Amino acid sequence: MGKAGKALKRVLEIYDITQNRLAVVMGVNRSSVFGWVNEIADPPGDTVVKIRKALQEIEPAAAEVFVRLFWEDLEEDKQP
Repeated sequence: MGKAGKALKRVLEIYDITQNRLAVVMGVNRSSVFGWVNEIADPPGDTVVKIRKALQEIEPAAAEVFVRLFWEDLEEDKQP
């Protein structure tokens, strides 16, 4: 659990984006973003795409870093 959450937490910190701002742009409750960032719940796959799109709207570089960090975490899990 938490691949997207870990990546999202780092990106929000790096780019000084608040959970509330992301929630507003995505049209979701801030509690949902809080849950993802704190690895309480994983966002579904389609929501990961929506996170990337919202980050793209807020700060394009943040979206790129989010995707890179998310995929790096997935790749590390595949390593023996």
